[in-house]
Order: sequence, then structure tokens, then C-alpha cells
Amino acid sequence: MKSETIDKLCCPFDKNDLNLKIITKDLNNNILEGFLHCNTCQRIYPIISGIPIMSPDEYRQFELEAPVIKRWERELGNQKIENFRLIENN
Repeated sequence: MKSETIDKLCCPFDKNDLNLKIITKDLNNNILEGFLHCNTCQRIYPIISGIPIMSPDEYRQFELEAPVIKRWERELGNQKIENFRLIENN
């Protein structure tokens, strides 16, 4: 995914802007892994192999996303992902 693609995307749930967190890029500066985050509804949409996964909650399977999210623990810092939402870790 190219970084400028973020300007064309919005949260599919509430149509608000998304924030981009880049985790890895390729040699051409294309985003390979990262996530998009909506500040309004707190939903998180992973970018895996350059493809943003922006399906509605009912069509997502957390167990399929869990291995990638596990690799991102360091990037999440004091936050965790629960019910496809980014929340502060208590």
C-alpha cells in the first residue's frame, strides 16, 4: 500500500478519518505491515502484505489477525486490541 492511499480511505463504520501506523516498508517505501486506526470509534484495521483489511466487524475473525497483532505488541506500547478496537492497557 502506498502512503498516499490513506488520503482516500475512511473508517467504514463511521466514515471518519483514519490514522496510519507504519510497521514495515519495502525498498520502494510501500507499506507492507501496519494498521489504520479511527480515533472516533477506536477500530483498528490491519495492513497485511500491503493490503488494508477493512471488513466490517461481523466478517472479521480475530483468530486470523491474532498472529500479526502478536508481532506488533512492541509497536502498540501500552495499548491492546480488543473486539477490533484499540484500547489503553490497564
